[in-house]
Amino acid sequence: MTAAAPIETDVAIIGAGPIGLFAVFELGLLDLKCHLVDILDRPGGQCTELYPEKPIYDIPGLPIVTGQELTNRLLEQVKPFNPQFHFNEMATGLEKLADGRWKLSTDAGTTLIVPVVVIAGGAGSFVPKRPPIPGIEVFENAGDGVGVHYAVRKMENFRGKNILIAGGGDSALDWTINLAPLAKSLTLVHHRDGFRAAQHSVNQMRELEAAGKIKFHVASVKALHGEAGKLASVTLAGADKSEWHHETDAFLPFFGLTIKLGPIAEFGIHLNENLIPVDTAKFESQTLGIFAIGDINTYPGKLKLILSGFHEAALMSQAAFHIVRPNEKLRFQYTTSSSSLQKKLGVS
Repeated sequence: MTAAAPIETDVAIIGAGPIGLFAVFELGLLDLKCHLVDILDRPGGQCTELYPEKPIYDIPGLPIVTGQELTNRLLEQVKPFNPQFHFNEMATGLEKLADGRWKLSTDAGTTLIVPVVVIAGGAGSFVPKRPPIPGIEVFENAGDGVGVHYAVRKMENFRGKNILIAGGGDSALDWTINLAPLAKSLTLVHHRDGFRAAQHSVNQMRELEAAGKIKFHVASVKALHGEAGKLASVTLAGADKSEWHHETDAFLPFFGLTIKLGPIAEFGIHLNENLIPVDTAKFESQTLGIFAIGDINTYPGKLKLILSGFHEAALMSQAAFHIVRPNEKLRFQYTTSSSSLQKKLGVS
């Protein structure tokens, strides 16, 4: 297969979460074009991966917004700038070229040639914690609504299925509540009769159990059974060491996520405890032309908040302009009063 031709653009952004998306907006106001690389299959990062339907309360001007709603609003905001997304791709290589630009490579064969790289990858890539069950790999992602899944991409895929959920946190409780109306049967197991989830979610789960719409067992999953990747049943073990057979089509273990920095750690960028130190005037790393915004960076007084990342994206964009357009003068403008900015946004 012939390798795809390198793509030349202004800025490559690693991470398509809220901070990466807002960076597109700020860069777009300065006429800088962006390509975004994300290991996930859709935009939103942590917001859509961990809590797409949970409310966020600290976004300025939005008293309450879900992770998915925030992502949708940001996508609408950057639409005039036509960002290009490379989903299901991991940034695996970064090389400085003789002309001063960077060559960013992905595991899918994409090559981006850019003057500026912005790392907005949160704290790294999210990897689900796999339960220590022998042979579980055989049943992972076997198909829509069957086998072992560590995330629910589309609830409808689980309609009419016998579902087993394991875990005691927010994800386990939330998906128990959300999938119960769709499932043929749904059983929740946790190693103790206590949860780390929001109390109102625990209350809802108890109500569903009392109504006979779900089952709950203080138990753990000891073994998986089936053939050719098709899950048929599991062995459950109770707190009293008793074991029993439980038929199920889909097993959803929610034991949390492990965050791994991944190949970024091999890019030759100076790191401090797996974070990228930056200055607070430009949010540039110690390597010229490489910026870090959001949870991936560190500096004195750092707050890991989405609103902080938005601020960082704005200042980063001003500094990036001088690298991408070294011979042009940057004129600071307000969107409320600049007719040229309003024209770019399609609101004039």
